[in-house]
Amino acid sequence: MDFNGLELSINGYSISPSKVYRNPSVDDLVRMALERREGTLASNGALTVYTGKYTGRSPDDKFIVRDEYTDDAVDWGNVNHPFEPDAFDALCKRVVEYLNGKELFVFDGYAGADEKARLNLRVVTDTAWQSLFARNLFIRPKDSELDKFEPTFTVTSITGFFADPARDKVRSEVFIILNLTKRITLIGGTSYAGEIKKAVFSAMNYYLPEKGIMPMHCAANMGRDGDVALFFGLSGTGKTSLSADTSRMLIGDDEHGWSDDGVFNFEGGCYAKCINLSREKEPQIWEAIRYGAIMENVVLDESGNPDYKDASITENTRVAYPLEYIPNSIIPSKGPHPKVIIFLTADAFGVLPPIARLSKEGAMYHFLSGYTSKLAGTERGVTKPKETFSVCFAAPFMPRPAMVYAKMLGERIEKYGTRTYLINTGWIGGPYGVGERIKIEYSRAMVKAAISGEIEKARFVNDGIFNLDIPTSCPGVPDNILIPRESWQEKDAYDIAAKRLARLFVENFKKFKDVPKEVVEAGPRVYDV
Repeated sequence: MDFNGLELSINGYSISPSKVYRNPSVDDLVRMALERREGTLASNGALTVYTGKYTGRSPDDKFIVRDEYTDDAVDWGNVNHPFEPDAFDALCKRVVEYLNGKELFVFDGYAGADEKARLNLRVVTDTAWQSLFARNLFIRPKDSELDKFEPTFTVTSITGFFADPARDKVRSEVFIILNLTKRITLIGGTSYAGEIKKAVFSAMNYYLPEKGIMPMHCAANMGRDGDVALFFGLSGTGKTSLSADTSRMLIGDDEHGWSDDGVFNFEGGCYAKCINLSREKEPQIWEAIRYGAIMENVVLDESGNPDYKDASITENTRVAYPLEYIPNSIIPSKGPHPKVIIFLTADAFGVLPPIARLSKEGAMYHFLSGYTSKLAGTERGVTKPKETFSVCFAAPFMPRPAMVYAKMLGERIEKYGTRTYLINTGWIGGPYGVGERIKIEYSRAMVKAAISGEIEKARFVNDGIFNLDIPTSCPGVPDNILIPRESWQEKDAYDIAAKRLARLFVENFKKFKDVPKEVVEAGPRVYDV
């Protein structure tokens, strides 16, 4: 387990650690995490850790090194912040000086189940639990592969090193810096492990379009007949829950690529939200939380039992577990071209239909829009529901201009005849606080009807505001909730709320350049709002 012969470096600067633990077993990582007091074992066997001050991502502290390779390719702005190469070099040197003489943990593995598209990934951490996180989340190599393993992308996550903003030219003590040219990511000042996962995702989203592969922030599952469905959606829309279907096989819950050969998972594990988790509604995720899994910021009672309803630390409680903890997962996690794409949104204003059919152009429009609602309490400063538009349902992780990804989506929908639907898992009968959230069993029924094609037997009507084709019936779903205006007692109030949201869609879409006219016209009808 103790592998002192491994040579480690950052940006060409050699590290001289006291010990290096390379790809330890789960037992060893759990034992060392407990010995080092990095976490405790919950009653379900999961290693439970607390990430301190930072319980979520720090998007304003994420940077991309701007150089000749990235200058014209990255969509610089409010999401992709530039960082100077010289400042990156100086920070790397400081991190190396900090690491000298310390114990380090190394995970060598892969990002990408498709061997033609994968990264040989090395994750270097100063904690055992984050190394276990990497082991759970990424694709684990065979022992025979380690002898000849050469990393093609390295992530170094150092929880104990804090930046000096004035000296290091960053915004706070936290930094997540991607050097896409040198294929390095440097993370420090935060213990939130999601930064590791999303740094790798961001890198894949940059590299894959160069290979003609579309990267996607989506879940994917497959039926027994090989019919693949993709689930796009921002946090809280039900992506993980709805893709974990006992009647279908899970390819992955979050990050995938779409190549000429089909769909493949970037990861070897799942990173699911735990807040309000129940065995009844999400049995697969519930059962996956066991020994070897990691719970982040989940409150335990005096007996070590997790309280999934307790948000006193954060709403963003998480669990990381290997893909094989889901009984019907597919390993290696690959599948054919998708037959169905589902865009998930959680509309807190209660005006979007529970399900609507999208044309290719409509799919591109809603893919670019990436709409959902943030609810009160999920972020500091959010006191009432707030609309959110995140391009490609993944704005913080998409380095290239949005149309690069949207064009790839449209081409694939047309080439493979993929059917596309928008499913709202949010509110009906009124906004948040007045109406009620759509029951998950109804959302599951709509997903089932969309995948099977049963929904296509229904009569569709066009919504006059959002320009959406809405079915008037769906097996397992009450007809009276399918047309959102009909579920509101105050029809005028619905019209006001719907037109307000439609205007926001239109205003948000103005930021996109060089969008085909047909795509723009697939959105809300401006003259109606």
